[in-house]
Amino acid sequence: MTQCALRTGGPCGAAHLAPRPQAVHLPEMVRGVPHAVITTAMSAAIGANRARVWRAITDPAEMIRWDEQRLALLEPVENYPQVGQHVSWRYRLGTVSIVLHDRPTEVVPQERLRSRVDLGLFRFDQTWSLVSEISKGEIERTRLGLHLSAHNSIDVVGGTVDRFGVRQIAVEYVDGRLRSLQKWCESHS
Repeated sequence: MTQCALRTGGPCGAAHLAPRPQAVHLPEMVRGVPHAVITTAMSAAIGANRARVWRAITDPAEMIRWDEQRLALLEPVENYPQVGQHVSWRYRLGTVSIVLHDRPTEVVPQERLRSRVDLGLFRFDQTWSLVSEISKGEIERTRLGLHLSAHNSIDVVGGTVDRFGVRQIAVEYVDGRLRSLQKWCESHS
């Protein structure tokens, strides 16, 4: 269902099926020191057209229904997504309820949605990309990509989550969102 390409600070030679963003928006330097980045990109072919998939990733009422970890929108929001908005969600991370902060930085309707996301201590840039495909049976479907870039370590009380832990968190987040979204769009077309 999903195909993955991982990079840790440099190219690894893996193929990407979804279009890549032109730039990573994480700061390259933190206090004058280069900061390494974990990049995770996966895509899935979804048996629904781009308009349907776009609605699923941009309609707050639908987002709560397909993303089981996204529990509630904390404050009403009009015309989501718009560049510069700050949207807060109640989110379940394991058994803990936390706040997910979503700040859209680029919106190209039915093509790309890029946001800066803070999920507890895990901060990352995420880019949804949508490309129409025609299957062999002449059925329209959407190649949905999710690209995530995060610092390669997370400081926590009493220690640090290293790059392997960050990569695992990123892969599970991306894969979980794509699987849930695919299931939702294909069963609610």
